[in-house]
Amino acid sequence: MYYIVYGLLYAVSLLPLRVLYALSDLACFLLYYVFSYRKKVVMDNLLQAFPEKTHEERKKIAKKFYLNFTDNFIEVIKLLSASPGFINKHFTGDYALCDKLYEENKKCHFLLAHNFNWELGCLAVAQNIKQRFLVVYMPIGNKSFDKIFMKVRTKTGAELLPATDMRNAIIPYRNKIYGLALVADQNPGYPKSAYWLNFFGKPTPFVKGPESGARRGNTPVVFCKIIKLKRGYYKIFFEMGEECPATTQQGELTKKYVAFLGDFIKEYPEMWLWSHRRWKWEWKPEYGE
Repeated sequence: MYYIVYGLLYAVSLLPLRVLYALSDLACFLLYYVFSYRKKVVMDNLLQAFPEKTHEERKKIAKKFYLNFTDNFIEVIKLLSASPGFINKHFTGDYALCDKLYEENKKCHFLLAHNFNWELGCLAVAQNIKQRFLVVYMPIGNKSFDKIFMKVRTKTGAELLPATDMRNAIIPYRNKIYGLALVADQNPGYPKSAYWLNFFGKPTPFVKGPESGARRGNTPVVFCKIIKLKRGYYKIFFEMGEECPATTQQGELTKKYVAFLGDFIKEYPEMWLWSHRRWKWEWKPEYGE
């Protein structure tokens, strides 16, 4: 099954971008107007985040989001056959901060969000930084698609660490100079053990792993955001989140990241994954502060 699916997707990836984006336009239309894919989740999330906007303004953001959403999948398919030159042409960035940390023999943790197009971004970063680039990923249930995504994600040199066994997977790299990419805005599996912070006016749980790992190793933390220059072209920005995490108070680093993420979403709302049920957990008194 893997070879059949991979062969079909690879053949599609050879199509010109203009054809692939036409397919994305069609998929966007179907998801939004015909199937209403997670439309209630998207609109409820936008209402939570932007109650001050009108319904029409939120619909406009939603439509842009759906197009970015389908573009994201089309671009991932394109990556099956994309060359390193294609990736660098379509995804740029200033890697001076990464180079500085490398020259100082410092590891770093990159905190990312579900920010389009993070898949293309990981490939670009992997081939442009001097550190070994490690990416924490959640294995996909379907073995064929899991294998395909692993093939895409490692094609420019990234090394994947399964989130399900992160503690053991990181051991071989402890004495290496690496950059570790962590998606830090996902829902925690156990809300009781999360950091609960105000996020767009509502108590919201954030996983403790990114902060606890950085504090434990006193590893510099770099905040990342991706903006779209035009269709198919992106740029990543790096910002030092915390150079000495071990000196910070518990929860301080996560608060800084949540503020960074909130500011980004306010500026580029269509670039975040609104179909993700980010506010599905409700705070309970037993969770504590």
